[in-house]
Amino acid sequence: MKDYQRQVVWLDYFNSELKRKEGRRVPLSTATRAPTLEELEAACRRLNLQPSSSQARFPSSPLRESGYVSVVKSKAKQALVLRVAKELSVVRGQAAKKQTPRKK
Repeated sequence: MKDYQRQVVWLDYFNSELKRKEGRRVPLSTATRAPTLEELEAACRRLNLQPSSSQARFPSSPLRESGYVSVVKSKAKQALVLRVAKELSVVRGQAAKKQTPRKK
C-alpha cells in the first residue's frame, strides 16, 4: 500500500552520466558520477530524512540496475532532490578522503 507520508528518491536523479531525458533531475554541477545506494542512504541519513533503501530498476530504463530511497516528506520534491544532491557530494568527498592514503 502506498505511503503518502514518504517520497521516493531514485539514484538516477543524481547520476552525472545520464542526460535529463534519461532521468537525471539535478544540474551537472551538482550531479555525482555513478552514485551508489549506500552513498545516497548516507546522504539522506545526514539530513535526518529517515531513509529506507531498496534495490530496483528505474521505470524509464528497466535494463539498468538502480535503486531508490524512500524518505519522509518534508518540502517540494525538487527542493528535496537538490538538498540531497549537495549532501551526496559531501558524502562522496568524505569517502574519497578515507580511501586516499597520505604521502609522506
